[in-house]
Amino acid sequence: MAELASEFGMVADHVGMVYRRGNQETQALVDCSLTVPRGTWTSLIGASGCGKSTLLRIFADIVKPTHGAASLHGVSPAEARANRIFSMVSQQSTMLPWRKIMENVELGLEVAGVDKAARRKAAQEAIDLVGLRGFEKAYPSELSGGMRQRAAIARALTLKPQFLLMDEPFGALDELTREKLNFELLRILKETGATLLLVTHSISEAIILSDQVAVMTPRPGRISRLVDIGFGHARSAAMRDDPRFAAYETELRHSLYGTPVASPAEANQTYA
Repeated sequence: MAELASEFGMVADHVGMVYRRGNQETQALVDCSLTVPRGTWTSLIGASGCGKSTLLRIFADIVKPTHGAASLHGVSPAEARANRIFSMVSQQSTMLPWRKIMENVELGLEVAGVDKAARRKAAQEAIDLVGLRGFEKAYPSELSGGMRQRAAIARALTLKPQFLLMDEPFGALDELTREKLNFELLRILKETGATLLLVTHSISEAIILSDQVAVMTPRPGRISRLVDIGFGHARSAAMRDDPRFAAYETELRHSLYGTPVASPAEANQTYA
């Protein structure tokens, strides 16, 4: 699987990261290895400061690892960025307040030098995909937080990324909006076929949005456990009522706090 992912997916190979400020050093990651096969969805969970966002930022070519290497589709993060293989969405929607939603969604393509007609077409397709048709001429201040975050996802999708990197994208939203956007994101992932790497502090969000959940140790962060989530990709809100969902929550909670727990397979239920 690692060999397959190294060519077509995402791989962190014994990654280490040390931040230096003057004479002070902070070891953020140590010997951190992760494989995300192409077309699958993975979440990173762990205590605040454990290095989840650092690992995501290494894949996004925002920071360079001190040790080891990362790759997307068999190339370095820098090459992947240059070839627009991935897009990143953060917790803050970062909409430019003086630009309308259509113009904000077009921004990535505009910076990339795509001509106006082509970027307008791509932006409209992305706006339709996230359910914002009719709001193209609205300003960010006229939209709710959830709608602004949909626009941020639309902007990321205009590049038609093979990989979607998301850092707490729904963390600032209320619980009802957050869960609704979780299932909207599932629909988008199925339609686009994008590979997802998500940083989240929410165990339930990780279960909803993942094929596997990577549990990280406190700083210095490393992957301590991978938990496979066996719901397939045909998911709906009904999955929360499946006994396995609660079992996964228990397993992940105990994985975070170091207490042994039985496997969710013991729930012995079939999800329909």
